[in-house]
Amino acid sequence: MKQLRMTVNPYDRKSHINREIYGNFSEHLGRCIYGGIFVGKDSDIPNTDGIRNDVIEAFRNIRLPVIRWPGGCFADEYHWKDGIGEQSSRKKMVNTNWGGVTEDNSFGTHEFMRFCELVGCEPYISGNVGSGTVQELSEWVEYITFGGESPMSELRRRNGHDKPWKLKYLGIGNENWGCGGNMTADEYAPIYKRFQTFCKNYDGNELFRIACGPSSADYNWTDVMMRKLKHEYGWTAKGISLHYYSIKDWNNKGKATEFDEKHYYELLATARFLDPLITHHKEIMNRYDPDNNVGLVVDEWGTWYDVEDGTNPGFLYQQNTMRDAMVAAISLDILNRHTDRVIMANIAQAVNVLQAVILTEGNKIVLTPTYHVFDLYKEHQDGTLLYSYCTNETISDEKIPAVSQTVSAAEDGSMHITLSNCSLTEEYRIKCSITDTEIKNVSARILTGDAHDLNDFDRPDNVVIKPYKAETEGNDLIITLPPCSVVAVRVNE
Repeated sequence: MKQLRMTVNPYDRKSHINREIYGNFSEHLGRCIYGGIFVGKDSDIPNTDGIRNDVIEAFRNIRLPVIRWPGGCFADEYHWKDGIGEQSSRKKMVNTNWGGVTEDNSFGTHEFMRFCELVGCEPYISGNVGSGTVQELSEWVEYITFGGESPMSELRRRNGHDKPWKLKYLGIGNENWGCGGNMTADEYAPIYKRFQTFCKNYDGNELFRIACGPSSADYNWTDVMMRKLKHEYGWTAKGISLHYYSIKDWNNKGKATEFDEKHYYELLATARFLDPLITHHKEIMNRYDPDNNVGLVVDEWGTWYDVEDGTNPGFLYQQNTMRDAMVAAISLDILNRHTDRVIMANIAQAVNVLQAVILTEGNKIVLTPTYHVFDLYKEHQDGTLLYSYCTNETISDEKIPAVSQTVSAAEDGSMHITLSNCSLTEEYRIKCSITDTEIKNVSARILTGDAHDLNDFDRPDNVVIKPYKAETEGNDLIITLPPCSVVAVRVNE
């Protein structure tokens, strides 16, 4: 067992960790919505207004703060008026991006807003810029948020919802450099400004407008957008998005469950690239916006493998192992460290797609190892990031740090420490000193296993969080990290 030293300084308070860092992304893609979140009121699967009760409960447990919908690439071919009114009479469409299946639009605005109400999370809507119109998006905002007398508010009332909803987060398009229109940044920027101009704030509802940002390391896109988002009256956006997937080779992504030690460490190194990636985008944003008026929204992130055998290649269904749990822990630590600029993040995706936190099949549900990482990390939501430093060692040919951590303080004075050990072989004993702090009580939980371990519908509890013992030595905290593990510790709760 190797020894490491860790220091936490509760006086060195870094930044606020927005709870929205722990958001999810849900797209009309494969079985994310239909069969995953929504089964319809007539289903034998227990539901509330057609929304699966087990999924609602699972998201409540991890305190899901925000969920993005309806896409993704689907957003820029989605016409919201097709998804309102009597479900049986809604217009059908072909989902050209994902599998060429027929979309019956039975899950639309009302169903999505109801889902958010049941879970207790903020809705984040991505508007159609690629194939939509300014009027269409403007009317959608009016339909959702206006409480007075107007054609759109009357239409909402006829469809059964008298009072307006609150809508904070509005994305103006999605991946407009790709499936959202194949635009350059210079082409998209004036289109963004025109669309956002007509998305009004009604009845005290203030929109948090999010502009399409770069794909991965397209630093020019960020530079152009930051130059053009500001006008003489101020900034036209409060956020700019960033998409990054942990993929070593787009042409050879591999399978979620089929990997060796080399592939394991290569993927973790790819996940860690999120740190310098955000750093460089922040440097560009800081040049134009030193006062942090515009936040960075990492609204698509996660792993992406070849689909499971026998599944529709357009449905992007993949399993989820402890390797994915380690990617999630590393990524959340990086996002937490950058909360001076990163204000939201949405893992892709919520259910049955890519690095899903939940898998469903009929009336069965599986909480993936990634879900359990979100459970361990949920105490960081709305906490204050604290200075922490851990001695470390680099491992594998990829030279990646073995241990990653986040430390935050809650309003009640308690501290939450999360630590991950991505080594497949080494165990680490960490001696942690917390400046000027008497440790009165400690509790801990752990997620660990072989890197290939997973939960499936026959063994849904193969990988679960278990109680763990963190010890004290004098006034130091002693935390032992087994190989391939994530540990959460509460101090002075």
